[in-house]
Amino acid sequence: MGYTLQNKPNDIFADFASTPIPKPGHLSIQIMHKTSGGRPKKKIYQRVYDLDRAMDLQKKPSIILELKNIILSSKTHSFLLRDLEKEVGFVQKWNFMAVIEKHPSIFHVSGGGGSRSPIVVKLTDKAQKVAAEEADARKLMEPILVRNLRKLLMMSLDCRVPLEKIEFIESELGLPRDFNQSLIPKYPEFFSVKDVNGRPYLHLESWDSSLAFTAREVKLQNLAAAAAEKDKGSLHFAGYNKKEAKVSRDGNFFGPFAFELNFPAGFRPNTKYLEEVHKWQKLPFSSPYLNGRRFEPADPKARKRAVAVLHELLSLTMEKRMSSAQLDAFHAEYQLPCKLLLCLVKNHGIFYLTNKGARSTVFLKEAYDGSNLIEKCSLLKFNDKFVSLSCRRDFNVSSNTTQSSRIDL
Repeated sequence: MGYTLQNKPNDIFADFASTPIPKPGHLSIQIMHKTSGGRPKKKIYQRVYDLDRAMDLQKKPSIILELKNIILSSKTHSFLLRDLEKEVGFVQKWNFMAVIEKHPSIFHVSGGGGSRSPIVVKLTDKAQKVAAEEADARKLMEPILVRNLRKLLMMSLDCRVPLEKIEFIESELGLPRDFNQSLIPKYPEFFSVKDVNGRPYLHLESWDSSLAFTAREVKLQNLAAAAAEKDKGSLHFAGYNKKEAKVSRDGNFFGPFAFELNFPAGFRPNTKYLEEVHKWQKLPFSSPYLNGRRFEPADPKARKRAVAVLHELLSLTMEKRMSSAQLDAFHAEYQLPCKLLLCLVKNHGIFYLTNKGARSTVFLKEAYDGSNLIEKCSLLKFNDKFVSLSCRRDFNVSSNTTQSSRIDL
């Protein structure tokens, strides 16, 4: 699938400076770029194999975890296989059944076969034991969730977001499905739910200046502290020293307004492009936590601030990624660029857009090492532990039930 975009000829981040060299594992998306002569010129937006693979790798775990949630949400901690279609739909039912069959170390199946009793699916004893650890993982997550929700509201134009939009990204944030009842009422000093024009909104009750720092700023401060310790302060935020005077080949720059860039391996920028990137890296911009209404969207500083807002939104998610539809849903609250897709493509050193899977997804590139997320929260670590049971061969079968290698409806 390809994207066709048009942009002004002098916009450096859409005008990829040289034709990339396709490499194995790097697919390409053609982008139409209008030159000064009026003739469209094809540019290449490379697809990164490792991040595409990250989407492929999460397919089976997501089904396993969804089945776990279906089972544990039932009063009997089990479900009838014939009811699976009601939960996941007709098409997905077959994928879910295949996973159940494939992983008897996690899912215990009884009934069916020669008996007339309906097929019942539940967790094995081992899986139940591991699943019980989720409560502890969520307990550790709660302070992080509260902090991230506060930051989301602080970044919004009116310090409020429609509740349905928070629900739209609840799994990406790591929120429990009933967070409106189980989490929000516990913190009346931070949150309240109020109707605005007939729609429930999550409101921020108190501003905390200590939270008004982005993940990019915190990381930069840590790097500065490490550099000062190592080089006795030779690197500083006020500018750059002789070592930095030369424009870097990877576009990275040490400064208070710089972003970490990771260009695709096949991308070959020329000197002019790198000089423009260097200039952009030094361009100051206002904090995403300042009200966006005070900025003119067409101003270069405001456009760079919009990139910072997108960066911070992705940083607040567990896996540092979100579907493009989810990002698009927050246009009004965070004054996101009107041409969101174009912004993401232009800043291909910061973000990666993939259409792998059922929906297009936006990655924060610096958060990944190859296909692996660099830092994982307690809930993701629990998920990994539960899914790792699929590699085990030890599973239990009751003496009075039958578990076959094939499920027949």
